Amino acid sequence: MHRSSNFRLLYYTLVLATTLVAAHNHHHTYEQVSFSPEDFTSDPTSPSLTWLEKYGPQIDQPFSGPLSFSHLPYTLCLQNESASFDIAILGMPFDTGVTYRPGARFGPYAIRSGSRRQKETRGYTLSWGSNPYAGDVRVIDCGDVPVSPFDNALAVDQMEVAYSTLLARTPPSSIESELVSPPLPISHLALDKKEHPRIISLGGDHTIVLPILRSLNKIYGPISVIHFDAHLDTWGTYPGASTPQSRVTHGTFFYLAKEEGLLSTNSSVHAGIRCKLAGIEDLENDVEVGFQLISTDDIDDYGVNNIIKRIRERVGNNPVYLSLDIDVIDPGLAPATGTPEAGGWTTREVKRILRGLAGLNFVGADIVEVAPAYDNAEITGIAAADLVHDFLSMLVAKEPPKAFGSRPGPLRDEL
Repeated sequence: MHRSSNFRLLYYTLVLATTLVAAHNHHHTYEQVSFSPEDFTSDPTSPSLTWLEKYGPQIDQPFSGPLSFSHLPYTLCLQNESASFDIAILGMPFDTGVTYRPGARFGPYAIRSGSRRQKETRGYTLSWGSNPYAGDVRVIDCGDVPVSPFDNALAVDQMEVAYSTLLARTPPSSIESELVSPPLPISHLALDKKEHPRIISLGGDHTIVLPILRSLNKIYGPISVIHFDAHLDTWGTYPGASTPQSRVTHGTFFYLAKEEGLLSTNSSVHAGIRCKLAGIEDLENDVEVGFQLISTDDIDDYGVNNIIKRIRERVGNNPVYLSLDIDVIDPGLAPATGTPEAGGWTTREVKRILRGLAGLNFVGADIVEVAPAYDNAEITGIAAADLVHDFLSMLVAKEPPKAFGSRPGPLRDEL
């Protein structure tokens, strides 16, 4: 027994020694050698090459460069009156109409930051089967409206003037002939029968929709609204003392829009509602404002396709505006918002519904209520940026995309 123990000790000693020798030789075999400047120069005596000569264009990487949506061209369109576009990204950093947590003034920044891994040259998605930037549609980032953080009446006017200014531009696609892939025409919907650009607004709280609807009304008259939200936003006012200015909030703007004749009669629809109410009177008021209601639970009872069908039937061929409050998504997936409500739709479900709405007569869209102070690892900003990419695809598509597996193409063996 004693001799056996000695043999085992000798065996393990030899194994350890062999391992140490191998590691020592491995270290010396692959020891890193520092590079000298000559290693990157073909002829040390020749003049130094410039960056452009040696490496080419100074590209922006996903984590570098100035902050614009998806690295799009960035132009201060409100002061650059020669800037033209078919679709504009416009920030509206307004959040002084909220009733709970503020912070959505940083929403445009968070959404742009969440889009850093997106770019024009890599915009094709399996879901859409297309790249919204690949055709003849000029898309640019027009920066932010410099809204007043001190005077809501002033801020609302600033947003209306800014939106109207950009709506008045002539889209380049409307004056260029023989376009390979022109955007979906909507001139037949305009009161002046002309093409107008479409704007995707980055909020900001939901109050921004009131000045937007006022601007759109000048071009299209009353319009229908598809409203993704956990809340109705059709309340008349809040309890307590009231002034004309205090009536304008992120929960009352649709009521005010109805008063001003901005909404098409009984042709608007909510999707994803699940907030708590004062009672049945809130729903009765909602009907009076002109909305049909699709609740969050309806997706379980009727399915995505039936929700898409109900929305499309409700708005019909009217000019339609899409407004998406990020709180329509469950706060477990998009926590950075001012009035979170448990039990929301998933990001994937919302994206699927958006694809089903392609081909409607969209005159604009927004995403609102992203408040990054409450975010974690940018998950809300990234989700919002991805939804904006869906908006772009939706605005240029003539019909909903076919399912990936049913499209013609090479054989696929994933499933």
